[in-house]
Amino acid sequence: MAKKFPPAPKNPERICWGCDKYCAATDMRCGNGSDRTQHPAELFGEDWQDWGPTAVTPDAPDPATQPEMQPAKA
Repeated sequence: MAKKFPPAPKNPERICWGCDKYCAATDMRCGNGSDRTQHPAELFGEDWQDWGPTAVTPDAPDPATQPEMQPAKA
């Protein structure tokens, strides 16, 4: 069973986020690489959950209910 993934850890630079072991950055046991895997908050900022393909935007129109765009006539 996978461990719960913390959305905003206090010190993400201290941990390798590459697997479910969450090893210390100085003691990586899984051997998934020579450097630790960064937390998404380190890579994309604190609002990393608010954007992307799975982001929820309550005011955005549903593309399934929108009429299909027609190409402009020249």
